[in-house]
Amino acid sequence: MVKTYAKNIIQFKWLVVLLSIVLVLGMGYGIQFLSFTNDYRVFFSKENPQLLAFENLQDTYSKNDNVMMVLVPDDGDVFTEKNLKAVTWLTEQAWQTPYSTRVDSITNFQHTRAEGDDLIVENLVYADDELTPARIAEVRKIAISEPLLVNRLVSPSGHVTGINVTIELKGEDVTRENPEVVDFIRNLKSEFKEKFSGIDVKLTGIIMMNRAFPEASQYDMQHLVPFMFLVFVIVLFFWVKGLSGTLSTFFVIVFSIVGAMGLAGWMGIALTPPSFSAIMIIPTMSIAHSVHILMNFLIAIHHGESKREAMIDSLRINMQPVFLTTITTGIGFLSLNFSDAPPFRDLGNIVAMGVVIAFILSVTFLPAMMMILPVKEQVIETRSSRLMINFAEFVIARRKGLLVVMGLIVVTLLSFVPRNELNDEFTKYFSTEIEFRRDADFASENLSGLYLVDYSLESGEAGGVSNPQFLKDVEAFANWFREQPEVIHVNVITDIFKRLNRNMHSDEESWYRLPDQRDLAAQYLLLYEMSLPYGLDLNNQINVDKSATRMTVMLYNMSTTNVLALEERAQQWLKNNVPPSMQNEGASPTIMFSHIGFRNIRAMLLGTTVALVLISVILIFALRSLRIGFISLIPNLIPAGLAFGLWGMAVGQVGLALSVVTGMTLGIVVDDTVHFLSKYLRARREKGLDAQDATRYAFRTVGLALVATSVVLTLGFLVLTKSAFALNSDMGLMTATTIVFALIADFILLPPLLMAFDKKESKHV
Repeated sequence: MVKTYAKNIIQFKWLVVLLSIVLVLGMGYGIQFLSFTNDYRVFFSKENPQLLAFENLQDTYSKNDNVMMVLVPDDGDVFTEKNLKAVTWLTEQAWQTPYSTRVDSITNFQHTRAEGDDLIVENLVYADDELTPARIAEVRKIAISEPLLVNRLVSPSGHVTGINVTIELKGEDVTRENPEVVDFIRNLKSEFKEKFSGIDVKLTGIIMMNRAFPEASQYDMQHLVPFMFLVFVIVLFFWVKGLSGTLSTFFVIVFSIVGAMGLAGWMGIALTPPSFSAIMIIPTMSIAHSVHILMNFLIAIHHGESKREAMIDSLRINMQPVFLTTITTGIGFLSLNFSDAPPFRDLGNIVAMGVVIAFILSVTFLPAMMMILPVKEQVIETRSSRLMINFAEFVIARRKGLLVVMGLIVVTLLSFVPRNELNDEFTKYFSTEIEFRRDADFASENLSGLYLVDYSLESGEAGGVSNPQFLKDVEAFANWFREQPEVIHVNVITDIFKRLNRNMHSDEESWYRLPDQRDLAAQYLLLYEMSLPYGLDLNNQINVDKSATRMTVMLYNMSTTNVLALEERAQQWLKNNVPPSMQNEGASPTIMFSHIGFRNIRAMLLGTTVALVLISVILIFALRSLRIGFISLIPNLIPAGLAFGLWGMAVGQVGLALSVVTGMTLGIVVDDTVHFLSKYLRARREKGLDAQDATRYAFRTVGLALVATSVVLTLGFLVLTKSAFALNSDMGLMTATTIVFALIADFILLPPLLMAFDKKESKHV
């Protein structure tokens, strides 16, 4: 049946090539519908409990998506006439930011003071203020001693300051709205630097992080994709030793990418950095099919067969293993649909589609093109192939010793797997090649960062935020956080109440404490709110009926493990010290990213198990041997374990990206096993060879192809390690390591296992 199919492909080669191109163009037309999401929320499924908690908090209070402009004067002092004028100007201009709802800085901070019986609420610095040395000294003293400012909008030493712009996107078209904000801010930064020399500006915040996602992918597209294609062309030319094979395979690669990305567009998939990496993963998968078919084709030509007979024979030999590897690889990537992070689901689906397209093109377009293009007879029996034959003899002669050595290596490396700790830092998802990462690191080290946790503290009654006991409990919780080493700043309403109480008692320092009477606290709050200008109200801290308040805890950049440990301590403190109505879990992107790794690990354990069962059943039926099927599980399972063991020795931290590696690589590592076993069983069943001679045959006929495909896969994923997006980089490194271990297992462990446990006569295999 395969021979008939191959003859038809060759007979109608021009029609096959034409139809292949038409098919690819039809799929590729969908590329125009592709979009790139600019929202970090895409990493969380709609049913994610931490996302739901965060959205509920933002519905209760004002949203806190933001841009933080960190001003860094060259003279190291914010409190000079020139620098304060610069802050005032930039604060006023920042109000023009699209979708902005609030701008906070040290200059427009609503400073309160008493004048007789009156409460004066005004900007700390106005644009037309005469900034004498005495006035500047006063501004410095107020700013650096104000809990709402220090470590939030100004550093304790006064060497940097921040202007925080709160953004509330409409949500109608985030792909347009978010870049619109970023473009405005960057233009404003350029205008500011022209107007005020000697002051650098660092840009961070959630809005800037959202923009960094597509910029990371653009960096990869510009720097990695061309380099990857160059590597593939060089490797291909080296292995297939001919322009025709290299060119045909290159077309298969390009067509597979175009087809898969086009189908993604037709399906309405929004690209993210993880799913965008499919552009660099699909080529590695595509090459494997082509290399196997081409190498057998060239070997047959070398042995005297015509082009036509060589291609028919190559398709006959490779159709089943190539089809099997397509199925197993597809299942491996489709297992990513169990992931709790939608971008990895999209990655799995796009690559799975690319793998299927590559298979179709490899058994249609590729052989047809090779029949059209000229093929020179090449000497395949090179030094490399002789080395493979010699290596086979080495494995056969040392099979018992290799089993022992590999067993020891496996046990040793697997013992290091428990040393891996699930840990992540979401700001480090970006490499330092991305400006946002550099600016975010600077902001965290010098002022405040992206890591924060919000608590909605409920009083249990309308107007309860003025209840003295409730305020005492809130302040106690805030003070507990301030004692924690992970905390930079706590933004809490009680600081305002204490300042108002002091103001209403002639600014006497002894009255800097919470009001003792509820009605007095309520009057203070009402008077203060009535004095606040538009855009600087307390909607970001108090809900509509004044029954609850939001407390924001700003943290140093820290690992997910430490974030969750701090949150656990906070929940224990709430349980021990406040009424049940006040006990509420923290909600923020920090909490969301801290939980996603753990949720994804659990989800992918199920996905990997399902993929393993499906692949195992397929292999047993395809190989028509329960014994061989079970033997194949060993080299298929241990590569990922060995890679994680080595990772445990060298790194010890497993993040979000690595949680999907086992499922993803399971289908890939099966490829080598399937091709080796298919040749081994062909020798046993068709040629009647014993286990040792069948091993020799497998090494001789497919060994070089396995090395070639493994080299291509490894190089492809190693290129991915240079990605500007750390999730892709870590995934690439771990996958490349797993592929290397898979080749070692298939060459050094699988043959001794076969010779040890497959001793029956060939007719019974």
